[in-house]
Amino acid sequence: MAQEEMEIEISPDGKVTVTTKGIKGSACMQYADLMVQILGREEHREKTAEFYEAGQQVERRVDVKQRR
Repeated sequence: MAQEEMEIEISPDGKVTVTTKGIKGSACMQYADLMVQILGREEHREKTAEFYEAGQQVERRVDVKQRR
């Protein structure tokens, strides 16, 4: 199974961009919904090609990594 990741980029002007990687099917939308709850707003949402791939129901673990 490919590693599932969420890439979060915050630009100097405060714009937040979240990209899911390796999360197939509609599960990525659950992560996107979580980010909307955390951030308090959403300006735009775009589905990746992985959204249209069949996803498996698996237990997910969230690891938070910070890069500067």
